[in-house]
Amino acid sequence: MTLTHTPSSLIPTLPGADYTDAGFFAAEQEHIFEQLWFCAARSSDLTGPGSFRTVTVGRESVLLTRNRRGEARAYFNVCRHRGARLCTEESGQAQRAFQCPYHAWTYDFDGKLIAAPNLTKMPDIDRVEYGLVTISVREWLGYVWVCLAAEPPPFESTVANAVVERLGDLESIEHYGLDSLQVGRRIVYDVRANWKLIIENFMECYHCATIHPELTEVLPEFADGYAAQFFVGHGAEFGADVKGFTVDGSEGMERLPGVSAEQDRRYYAITIKPQVFINLVPDHVIFHRMYPLAPDRTVVECDWLYLPGVVESGVDVSASVELFHRVNQQDFDACERCQPAMSSRVYRNGGVLVPSEHHIGEFHQWVHAQVGRDA
Repeated sequence: MTLTHTPSSLIPTLPGADYTDAGFFAAEQEHIFEQLWFCAARSSDLTGPGSFRTVTVGRESVLLTRNRRGEARAYFNVCRHRGARLCTEESGQAQRAFQCPYHAWTYDFDGKLIAAPNLTKMPDIDRVEYGLVTISVREWLGYVWVCLAAEPPPFESTVANAVVERLGDLESIEHYGLDSLQVGRRIVYDVRANWKLIIENFMECYHCATIHPELTEVLPEFADGYAAQFFVGHGAEFGADVKGFTVDGSEGMERLPGVSAEQDRRYYAITIKPQVFINLVPDHVIFHRMYPLAPDRTVVECDWLYLPGVVESGVDVSASVELFHRVNQQDFDACERCQPAMSSRVYRNGGVLVPSEHHIGEFHQWVHAQVGRDA
């Protein structure tokens, strides 16, 4: 059935093919994930010089490490000789340098070519020019952000400004001290759904009363369908009898020292396009990073961040982890339920959004603008 008229209270979504078409996904990889700032890893994942992690950004494998000065560095994970992948493991520790396992071209932690078989017999080779190709890198909020573009967009007016647009200023997120927190738990989810379905789900709470019973017990206003991101600076308030952001509403950890009285007993959610969700509560922070790998597959890495003393003490954090772990499972199940229908003839022209989801319509316009399509 084809709708000939959309009521004024409803907003059309993207067409189904935008969630399934390999060509459209390739355009997103090229124009979104390979052009914008991408949150690649937690800074603490790179413990020191030579510590490395490899991540997929768009269509590229990216090698993250630290140099001898402790600075975060990022390179295309491609040997300059014959193109072999330099590091095949997800993470590890290089002792003195990175050596290609194919022909032993060797690079220091600043990417310079320092050795290769018979290299001294080729004095015309510039060791820097034939070093690893560098990627722009920035550390912020305790995470390593990279941008594959030759000329990255300004970090402040894109990534940082997303926080300002949501909270009203940068000082509000600085109260949580994300740089100094430690990972108390990390869970990786392999979601059989398009990355946009996950973004859309996170941005709205029209579904909360239906699939998030634990969350709406802690945050009763979510049962009304308005997400925390609907109003600038608004944080959803804990229920009157709720003591902490835990699966059963029980007491959580000690409040983060910088959190203000106005932020206490409130939950704030932030979306930083294209692939980050930040959830702020008084005693911890939940930080999601998405790695879109295929039109119908997205890996989501979720960190629960606590004060160092909480992590080092070994105190049980399972009650706070379990709350958002259930939320994640419920959300990802919903996204996986939607994905098959994206290729249905019924969804050829897309679906609709209700008024409380209007900001998803803005997200759809943003996606089309990035890939060069008319809205």
